[in-house]
Amino acid sequence: MNFDIRAVTLDLDDTLWPFAPIGARIEQALHTWLETHSPATAAQFPIEVMREVREQVFADNPHLLHDLSAMRRLTLEHALRESGADLALLDPAYEVFYAERNRVACYPDAVHALERIAARLPVAALTNGNADLARCGLDQHFVFQLGAREHGAAKPEASIFHAACAQLALPPEQVLHVGDHMLMDVAGAARAGLRACWLNRIGAQWSIDDVQPDLEFTTLTALADWLDAHLDTKDTAAA
Repeated sequence: MNFDIRAVTLDLDDTLWPFAPIGARIEQALHTWLETHSPATAAQFPIEVMREVREQVFADNPHLLHDLSAMRRLTLEHALRESGADLALLDPAYEVFYAERNRVACYPDAVHALERIAARLPVAALTNGNADLARCGLDQHFVFQLGAREHGAAKPEASIFHAACAQLALPPEQVLHVGDHMLMDVAGAARAGLRACWLNRIGAQWSIDDVQPDLEFTTLTALADWLDAHLDTKDTAAA
């Protein structure tokens, strides 16, 4: 497959690291903190109930689906208010969440592959999540991070992909977006005119009819290998 790639935009959750372990740790850390600082809240809103509140907050606030931080704060505010707790606890409770959210454990292949890719091409993070790459200790590999919250719309909206391309000063067809999610990442990128790479770590079957990924790999290392071979071929052809 022959196309011209000048930069990469990269999803974060479930692409560089698995999110499920982070989510479980967040729930436990918040509950433990509340047991100490607001026992009434912890008793009224154990982990399962807090999860239900969070789901209801999402359902009630579709206009905030691009802003997961706002959703989390609304969830915590609801639990504190309903349990009669001091709302001054909201900020420190949110910080407990955010510290745990940014304690990531990358997939075994991810960091080395990311280093290889970033040595060849500009790499930008493009995420619907609220991870902070500086707090994760990974920002040195990226030219910038663009989140749905900052942009005002989430993947798969074309505008967030186009905003990243504009910041890279490249047309969409010269940018390769890499991510795990069929709709948010691959279909979103393809429909926005970018090249799309599906990082399919779990061996899922493609199920979207109107678009196909340009590339599909099970590891980020395989993408790094493909870029090495592809860019080397282009360099040789241009010599």
